[in-house]
Amino acid sequence: MLCVGKKSCFAAVACIITLTSMVTLSYLRLQRLSHLPKIVQEGSKCRGKITRDTITPLKGNRTFVITPYFDDRESKVTRVIGIVHHQDVKQLYCWFCCQPDGKIFVAKAKIDVHSDRFGFPYGAADIVCLEPENCNPTHVAIHESPEGNIDQLPRFEIKNRQAEPFSVNFTVCISTMFGNYNNVLQFIQSVEMYKILGAQKVVIYKNNCSHLMEKVLKFYVEEGTAEVIPWPIDSHLKVSSRWRFMQDGMHIGYYGQITALNDCVYRNMKRSKFVVLKDADEIILPLKYPDWNTMMKNLQEQHPGSGVFLFENHIFPKNVFTDAFNISSWNAVPGANILQHVHREPDRKDVINPRKMIVDPRKVIQTSVHSVLRAYGDSVYVPMDVALVYHCRLPLQGNLPRESLIRDTTLWRYNSSLITNVNKVLYQTVL
Repeated sequence: MLCVGKKSCFAAVACIITLTSMVTLSYLRLQRLSHLPKIVQEGSKCRGKITRDTITPLKGNRTFVITPYFDDRESKVTRVIGIVHHQDVKQLYCWFCCQPDGKIFVAKAKIDVHSDRFGFPYGAADIVCLEPENCNPTHVAIHESPEGNIDQLPRFEIKNRQAEPFSVNFTVCISTMFGNYNNVLQFIQSVEMYKILGAQKVVIYKNNCSHLMEKVLKFYVEEGTAEVIPWPIDSHLKVSSRWRFMQDGMHIGYYGQITALNDCVYRNMKRSKFVVLKDADEIILPLKYPDWNTMMKNLQEQHPGSGVFLFENHIFPKNVFTDAFNISSWNAVPGANILQHVHREPDRKDVINPRKMIVDPRKVIQTSVHSVLRAYGDSVYVPMDVALVYHCRLPLQGNLPRESLIRDTTLWRYNSSLITNVNKVLYQTVL
């Protein structure tokens, strides 16, 4: 740019900035107008089959609807948790039916594919539509076109429409249970530890498990602790048990774990004060506090406004045993006995430990496995002297001699209650 004098340069720059701002604002205004709901039909009844399947494919099998949720944190929208092909799905529409007047509105959706797709062609997505004014739709249909017959489209109930008081303080989200899961003893021990630490609800997205594990899940459902969400993702997509794309023709990683976690956050947004996001072989174990309630109260006081708390994962190898707590009746039950695994691997040089989370679900927009992708407020990295993730699994540093491991018996603080509670469950389900 050639300018004659400083004043003319300043004026030119100011003019360009003003013009750019005007163009940007006009573009955003047009974008919003293009997404406003439009009436396409009046005086009709809401028809079409209401589906209650966990995973519903749309025509063409490039989009899969999980659950729509009402979200009014920024504006009044329906946010549909789904799975889409990141290249092939360019356009979707929400069809709202407003009763009792029977007006049918169609709104163009914003399709937001989550960034943590890890190379797979399909990924978790938010399909977001502005809702019609003066209407609180209870159901929505998703279609690739703004034209068509609503009677032919599956309709989905929009969850979270009604505000309600918290029914629980802590909900644990476990995703996804697959591979004929049969780690029965460790699963029971983990659930009983969650309850001791303060959880009232455990949500499991179940693809498949062993017959014995089915009996345990049935017990926890009847007890009121567990909610089991059917997760037949392999009926619709080729699924990988790996988290990263390996050029093996698979569609989505880890049985759609990220989609399940996001659904669990929104499913519990109105009913749980906190949501704990972790795997079935992990326990967020407080070191400085006796339980999650005390820990989170203190963490929130120290970090006001924060809604995401991340805890370091530490491996307790299940091939390294201690002779303590060798309970004979437990030996017949498949799975690891976590009370016998109290040696953890040391940190590895230049390797960052992954983290798992306790979140305020009302502050989360999108989550991944080890961090949130979008949220209101800050994320807090909780120091290891406050709490850690006890992760009992196969070793990551298998060549280390036993004397190089760190003996950590924090878990034994809970041994009396844990043994009593586990025995009660085993005698009613397995033994």
